[in-house]
Amino acid sequence: MNYGITLKISGDYALFSRPEMKVERVSYDVITPSAARGVLEAIYWKPQIRWIIDEITVLNPIRFTNIRRNEVSSKIPVKGATGVNAGMKDPRVVPQMAVDQNRQQRASMVLKDVAYLIKAHIAVLDRKMERSGPEVAEHEAVGKHLDMFKRRARKGQAFHHPYFGCREFPVDFELIEETAQLPKPHPSLQTNETKDLGYMLHDIEFEQDRSSKKVKSTTPHFFRGEMTNGVIKVPPLPFQI
Repeated sequence: MNYGITLKISGDYALFSRPEMKVERVSYDVITPSAARGVLEAIYWKPQIRWIIDEITVLNPIRFTNIRRNEVSSKIPVKGATGVNAGMKDPRVVPQMAVDQNRQQRASMVLKDVAYLIKAHIAVLDRKMERSGPEVAEHEAVGKHLDMFKRRARKGQAFHHPYFGCREFPVDFELIEETAQLPKPHPSLQTNETKDLGYMLHDIEFEQDRSSKKVKSTTPHFFRGEMTNGVIKVPPLPFQI
């Protein structure tokens, strides 16, 4: 049994915002590992597992375009008498925001006509949460989750439709099950030269208070992205999962 998956994802536009750009949004050259993990979690996720991205293959040439998008400058409050928490407790409270009073336009440099191959595997976090019990072999637990992911991916099922950075940029996905069916990167990417992509967001480490189950802090981790023949090897996570 194969304990990893290969998924082809594609779309018309993508925006993986660089954190150093404060006002206008500028995308990374390629999808980040955390964004790739988000696509997989949209298709299949359980609290006892975590997706680990092993490799990203860029299939289409890297092209940028500029667009202007309407955004809002504030959020609906979580706390307070008219916040989200109050609305969850009392159906008479309807949290709302006047969009026309908070609308603003922002320029964005986005990727155009993107397609990637994601190679990933599953790490089981808590064996006690498995229905079959903690005594089941790890490879059986992982294989069970992979089988469920593959069934959902074949049917095009997802908990919510995956997207490339912003919800208005939807993702089309296809499970690749045969090695012979693997698409190849565009010839312009198949150079033996290594392209330096600079520092890219690897993933975010969340520190949680076990008593209250609230997130205490978040720590972003970065890595030096390098692409050879369209392939980016993703290093192991720099923190304990």
